[in-house]
Amino acid sequence: MVERIEQAVFSGALTPGDRLPSERELMGQFAVSRSTVREALRVLESNGMVRSSPRDPRGPVILPFAPAHLHKSVTRLASVTELSLAELLQFRMMLEGSAGFLAAHRLATGQADAEQLAEIEAAMDDMRAAQQRIEFGRADLAFHDAVARASGNSLIQVCTHAVHTVVLGIIEDKLDKAEDYARIAERTLGHHEQLIEAIRSGQGGAASRIARASLCDYYAEYLPESEQELLRSFAQGS
Repeated sequence: MVERIEQAVFSGALTPGDRLPSERELMGQFAVSRSTVREALRVLESNGMVRSSPRDPRGPVILPFAPAHLHKSVTRLASVTELSLAELLQFRMMLEGSAGFLAAHRLATGQADAEQLAEIEAAMDDMRAAQQRIEFGRADLAFHDAVARASGNSLIQVCTHAVHTVVLGIIEDKLDKAEDYARIAERTLGHHEQLIEAIRSGQGGAASRIARASLCDYYAEYLPESEQELLRSFAQGS
């Protein structure tokens, strides 16, 4: 039942604002019990697809797409143990490379404004001013989130923030244990300064490569050597 209703929404047969039949009608249509219907509606409501009220005689309403629900789904996917760190890093490199490219292009063509560039630079200033390692790590994520917003792509924004939720622990662990924290911070700031300059000058290709290389430089050591080579090749690709 859940799959058939989802497919109807994905195909456009059901659109936001449409109503599903009443519980009694759904029971007859799918030849299931009331408890099965209510469990299916609970799942659909949890997924953000419908809003249901037992007292509403008109039946559950189909809801419009909400980025928050996509964020929840991507966070759940990125957190499962079946997803390797290499896969997570490759996905993040794809996202942030694309975000850097689009942010630079949109700024060069006037689709992004000075305020969005200022938001990226403000996050950079917070990184420079951070007095504690945890503050530096969180300001770093805020920097990447600001670049994602400047990309103008809502899917990149949602997925970037969701993946960041998962990798924040890795960042904080690395900074907390690092004996050479000052060198790591300086290297990260150097990458970000290059990225800002590429975005500011409208060099999308350079921005994409710098974003990928920065992530590779930061995280490659967490991977087996057999996977590091692929990550570095991906970082340098056009």
